[in-house]
Amino acid sequence: MPNFSGVWNLKDQVQAIAAGRWTGVPTFELYGWGSNSAGRLGDGTVVSKSSPVQIGTLTNWSQVSAGGAHTTSIKTDGTLWAWGANDRGQLGQNNVVYRSSPVQIGTLTNWSEVSAGNNHCLATKTDGTLWAWGANNEAQIGDGTNAINRSSPVQIGALTNWSKVSAGSSFSSAIKTDGTLWTWGNNLQGQLGQNNTTNQSSPVQVGALTTWAQVAAGATHAAAITTSGALWAWGRNTSGQIGDNTTTNKSSPVQIGVLTNWSQVSAGNGQSVASVKTDGTLWAWGYNTQGQVGDNTTIRRSSPVQVGALTTWSSVSAGGYFTASIKTDGTLWMFGNNTSGYLGNNTTVNKSSPVQVGLLSNCA
Repeated sequence: MPNFSGVWNLKDQVQAIAAGRWTGVPTFELYGWGSNSAGRLGDGTVVSKSSPVQIGTLTNWSQVSAGGAHTTSIKTDGTLWAWGANDRGQLGQNNVVYRSSPVQIGTLTNWSEVSAGNNHCLATKTDGTLWAWGANNEAQIGDGTNAINRSSPVQIGALTNWSKVSAGSSFSSAIKTDGTLWTWGNNLQGQLGQNNTTNQSSPVQVGALTTWAQVAAGATHAAAITTSGALWAWGRNTSGQIGDNTTTNKSSPVQIGVLTNWSQVSAGNGQSVASVKTDGTLWAWGYNTQGQVGDNTTIRRSSPVQVGALTTWSSVSAGGYFTASIKTDGTLWMFGNNTSGYLGNNTTVNKSSPVQVGLLSNCA
């Protein structure tokens, strides 16, 4: 499932999705819109787009993740691609040259999952190894160094049991196949979940649980769901983005409520969005000045509030100041900040409740 944004830059944001069409075999086209500084949309230009534009003509994209000013993607053949800003080496090209259209990272065909942070990237291969590249000013690469940027992928440790990754602004998180959760990088707001505020230059385990199913790293906070469906969060909480009905930072995971029917979580800049519950409802909380919580207000929420009353939401992704979600019918909906056309509805007007992007019903 593609990550719609994962964008932590407070000024510039980008949207990218893969749209699937069934034609005997699945085909996946790639679309982007929003701010296009540094060529982050990948359409060969630096012109912002307020409605979706297809990136190339290929139909073999399988997942995509957009960072602060760059984007990464994996094709169905297992190759890894990137485009946009490259001042920290975040395109993995062994240089710092910007690209306004996709360029392949190396020649390998065994990439499994990729996540773009503000200006660094994390990825796993099909052999279970963990890799990172880009900015390392806060030790977010995880190779035991600090302040040494990496312009091409470097392996993190020698283990082969890494399963899921999520890159935040200047910190990183990952889950192993044994269900343990690991974090590293900047920890000023407690976003590593270690019960302290000490930076870590290599992965450290979060607690002792072995039941973590997914993790989402935001700007300076994180959220995760266990195999039981319980929701947990930690890190910066000045806008209530933790969701525990306070605005106090948390340096170790706290459970959000007592419900165990959470199925997906995504962390944005100052807002978190958890969706979908197993009943198909959509919930959001945190910073809301741009309407990114989607409850038709601009009131900050320090605990989850339901977005509308529908029970047909299937996936969600929180960006810098906006949110995107897909329904079970394959339609794409967005809400929040729309300054550079981030919402893809051919306007630049903010929306505090979901609006549909185009008429397609094949978004994946």
